[in-house]
Amino acid sequence: MAITQAMCTSFKAEILDEVHDLAADTLKIALYTSSASLDAATTAYTTSNEVANGNGYTTGGEALTSKTVSTSGTTAFFDAADPTWTSASFTARGALIYNGSASDKAIAVLNFGGDFTVSSGTFRIVFPAAGANAIITIA
Repeated sequence: MAITQAMCTSFKAEILDEVHDLAADTLKIALYTSSASLDAATTAYTTSNEVANGNGYTTGGEALTSKTVSTSGTTAFFDAADPTWTSASFTARGALIYNGSASDKAIAVLNFGGDFTVSSGTFRIVFPAAGANAIITIA
């Protein structure tokens, strides 16, 4: 099994078909263990090898907040507040951003580069600053 960081191929086509409204839709981020198999071919949210429900994590993940879509020059980008799980005790290897308003369609896969464990603490994913290196960028 492997988690390969990528913008999902299906998402790219769905942008052209006007399926997603990143600023208005309910976007979520779910966490996965090292046993997950996620990559550019991922088309939708799955519970397979998601971090277990409980211990500060709820199956399905968290809704992204403070969402913005902006442009700079010829680059468009999406940003959101850093997702956070408090009073958490679990291990995660990666994440899937998906659209809860559009049949849970996959947007992007994140690979943390290794297992990250939290024990009775806060688990936070720090998104890059808005701009050319934002979490979702189309140049």
